[in-house]
Amino acid sequence: MGIVDRIKILCDSHKTTFAEVERHVGLSNGQIRRWDTASPKLENIEKVADYFDVSVDYLRGKDTKVTLPTDLDKVLDGMMSFDGKPMTENDRESIRAYLEGRFSDK
Repeated sequence: MGIVDRIKILCDSHKTTFAEVERHVGLSNGQIRRWDTASPKLENIEKVADYFDVSVDYLRGKDTKVTLPTDLDKVLDGMMSFDGKPMTENDRESIRAYLEGRFSDK
């Protein structure tokens, strides 16, 4: 999986687009897509990594460890149950426990 694929996954999980990321970090329109065929500058990778709060090594595929967002409650607040209804408190706690166990340093 290449850098553009990883950024696409991050965009999807953050409900954003390449264009929004590019505008926010000061990259030209379409620049991230061009990273499929051209090597990006390290400073540009750093900008995108900072935007998503991941490491440069993660974007480059050298580190597969993903850390939980610092505000997990904010993420859980935006989630719905499978049937589109708000999650119960029990659902929230189950998901929180799973994520904390899955992504904790072991």
